[in-house]
Amino acid sequence: MTADLRRFCWLITCPDQPGVVAAVASFLSANGGNILTLDEHVTSGEPSQLFMRIAFSLHTAAVSTKIELSGLVANFESQFAQEVAGRFAIQWRLTALDRPKIVSIWVSKHDHVLLELLWRWSSGELPMTIRNIVSNHQDLKPLVESWGLPFIHIPNTSVIKAQAEAQMLDAVVGVELIVLARYMQVLSPMVIEKLPNRIINIHHSFLPAFRGANPYQQAFDLGVKLIGATAHYVTEQLDVGPIIAQDTRHVGHRDQVADLKQKGKALERSVLAEAVAHHLQDRIFVDGHRTIVFE
Repeated sequence: MTADLRRFCWLITCPDQPGVVAAVASFLSANGGNILTLDEHVTSGEPSQLFMRIAFSLHTAAVSTKIELSGLVANFESQFAQEVAGRFAIQWRLTALDRPKIVSIWVSKHDHVLLELLWRWSSGELPMTIRNIVSNHQDLKPLVESWGLPFIHIPNTSVIKAQAEAQMLDAVVGVELIVLARYMQVLSPMVIEKLPNRIINIHHSFLPAFRGANPYQQAFDLGVKLIGATAHYVTEQLDVGPIIAQDTRHVGHRDQVADLKQKGKALERSVLAEAVAHHLQDRIFVDGHRTIVFE
């Protein structure tokens, strides 16, 4: 049989204690694994918690079908559970780095964030399979179809919200991540509960400042010297979900509202793309209201 090299990502968390890293590394070595990168973080306070991300390759006999691959992974996890996990109360998640995650992007009328995601996807910077683009307006349909992607128009108002969201959930069956690329609707708890820590939103300010309508006008009126953008996981509490990425940019007294908007759009594009990349590469742990991001 020919040698087959597959890359995986292991996200591990457990109470901090001596011997965990050594035990995991020894298990990998004994089962044909080769560590590519290993990042760890221990929280402060008592009891402290260990978070660890391991990217590793696994040399196996050539695997010809998905069934055989899933069996290989299941056997690997079963052995780990018996030999290591129980001793240290480890919780873990194992993913295949060679398989792009399935993503749905939701938009309204603004195209700048969507275009950034599509450009980075087409250039290979964002390893994802785009299932569809969902929108509550028709404005971006020609743009989306020019990229050869399915565009699904689902009107969404307060009167038909439940019906609309049911259709949207039907459109994302099997999807692993939803990206809100300036989707200007508040999601109901029904949607959020079904996809915990799998919906990323971009907020056009450096949270928690300047929420609501006209954030750049608010910033201009107060004479701020910094504007920003925040990407976070969506929770039932509006715009206060665990933060994944943020950035700011200096503005001056000569900048008008239009200048702030232009600079803000650039921040929104880069910050959301950064957050999506971290999620696609399994670099994020959610720890309560906080995130641990291994960059």
